[in-house]
Amino acid sequence: MKKELIHAVKFPLFFVCVITCIHLYATFYDVKLSHWGVYPRETNGLYGIISSVFIHGSWKHLFNNSIPLLVLGTALFHFYKSLAPKVWFYSILYTGLLLWLGGRPSFHIGASGLVYALASFLFFSGFIRKHRNLMALSMSVVFLYGGMVWGIFPSQEHISWEGHLFGAINGLFWAVFYKDEGPQRKKYSWELEEDILKSLDGIEVIYEEVPKNESERESIKIQYEYKQKK
Repeated sequence: MKKELIHAVKFPLFFVCVITCIHLYATFYDVKLSHWGVYPRETNGLYGIISSVFIHGSWKHLFNNSIPLLVLGTALFHFYKSLAPKVWFYSILYTGLLLWLGGRPSFHIGASGLVYALASFLFFSGFIRKHRNLMALSMSVVFLYGGMVWGIFPSQEHISWEGHLFGAINGLFWAVFYKDEGPQRKKYSWELEEDILKSLDGIEVIYEEVPKNESERESIKIQYEYKQKK
């Protein structure tokens, strides 16, 4: 378990180190990087779909995103393993794209959209899969970050609530889209029987058996007819 957790935290920790180094560079050299953010519906703001997630306006902004990225990212890579990289990358890409299409005309920066996407994915995926451990994880997300829900509504002018909202929508979408990939709950015997019956639904089986008696034993006939229900 310890080795698995160490392996799961590697990428989120690397990502946080990268965004920290970028902000350290910008602070040390007094470089303004906000123009690398998403600027909605402007051609020169398209590159911000990817780059914006690496840019932060202050150390407080960076810290507020780094801790959830480490916690939620580690949970994602621990429980969803091979599925995790796709969820992480697509959350950045499509949250940024939706923000470019529907955000306010201003530069939007920060990894908050990614944080909301991860929290949303982990929350909804557990319940959609009806997986006991993943549902426990969903409840943990609510306990730790339930207050984030207010971030999807307009509050302070300098906060990109649209990024939060589109991130949450992305997380829900990928939870539904990938519901059949990754960890699945254990099915019990009676559920497997139900699945078999459902797979046979639409097929009608008719058994016709000739009466079994001594005098007619040689004329026993069992006929099976299979026909598809219309």
